[in-house]
Amino acid sequence: MKGLQEIKSAIDIYVNGTNKSALEVVEALNKYYFNKAVTAEITLYKKKKKKVAQITKDLKISHRRFYKILEDKKVEFTKYNKTKEDEQ
Repeated sequence: MKGLQEIKSAIDIYVNGTNKSALEVVEALNKYYFNKAVTAEITLYKKKKKKVAQITKDLKISHRRFYKILEDKKVEFTKYNKTKEDEQ
């Protein structure tokens, strides 16, 4: 609990020094640390040490969102195509 109080006081000090609200600061921190975690997971994905299912479970995001992030970062990937074109 002491660590949380230190974080809250640090955010309050930062808010007093800038013209941002505490919520904006927390959102910026959330975005920063999410991107940091995604980057670490993508490096493991590139090295084929982790699969998409494990990554999405760790990050608590959907597969579609992860594939969209890969597209945005221009990382090569292969998707499993469930449609069967051979059926006629």
